[in-house]
Amino acid sequence: MLNTLKELCLLDGVSGNEGEEAASAAAPAAIPASVGNWGLSFPTEGQAPTGNASPADLAKYDSYYLGDTSQKVIYLTFDCGYENGYTGQILDALKKHGAPAAFFVVGHMIESAPDIVRRMAAEGHVVGNHTFHHPDMSSISQQDAFQKELDSLAQLYQQTTGRPLSRFYRPPQGKYSEENLKQAQALGYKTIFWSLAYVDWNTDSQPTAEQAYSKLLPRIHNGAIVLLHSTSRTNAEILDELLTKWENMGYTFASLEALPNTFT
Repeated sequence: MLNTLKELCLLDGVSGNEGEEAASAAAPAAIPASVGNWGLSFPTEGQAPTGNASPADLAKYDSYYLGDTSQKVIYLTFDCGYENGYTGQILDALKKHGAPAAFFVVGHMIESAPDIVRRMAAEGHVVGNHTFHHPDMSSISQQDAFQKELDSLAQLYQQTTGRPLSRFYRPPQGKYSEENLKQAQALGYKTIFWSLAYVDWNTDSQPTAEQAYSKLLPRIHNGAIVLLHSTSRTNAEILDELLTKWENMGYTFASLEALPNTFT
């Protein structure tokens, strides 16, 4: 068990390989057979980054880190380890802009903030599977144990909202392997990584708005799957203006449900 709620957020933070600050991928490689950490490199600002696996290789396992790169479209995603008082404001901004998003939740989020989770669903957002207990899923080799983490979360969501959970999965801590992708695919899930994130997870040291914009504006790109944390005060405070800035750059917002089916 995690000792604190903050520990859950830290484990899922960009301090590992979750964002561009920690990324060191030089060129896409084949899906690692052993455990890997998702990472990105940004050779050219304004262009899609290189992941440590290519879109085509990931697509073999119904996995994505990019969407439709032929269009100025952004796919907004939020990781939700716990309710820190900001998700309502985030939902307000999304509603104002008519922007769909995906919220990847864990068991604690549903148990402790069921009304917020029900609001996500009622307002048409994707609610995805971030596992029940937020373990390192790459250490789970047995399909039944892997499935239990996802099924337990899906069952709790169904009981809480009366709706089936969307079949989108995000690996905790960005840790994955080829076997993990196969395990998720066998359960009918699409695994969702990201192509843009920033250091927003540390609730004791939140970035200023200017620091957030310095990462999120120049590195936005066609087909971006953006990872933000709903525990971030900064994200809640800037989201309305951030979405406006992206709209002024010509971008629109799409649901993960609109991800392309194939990559070449």
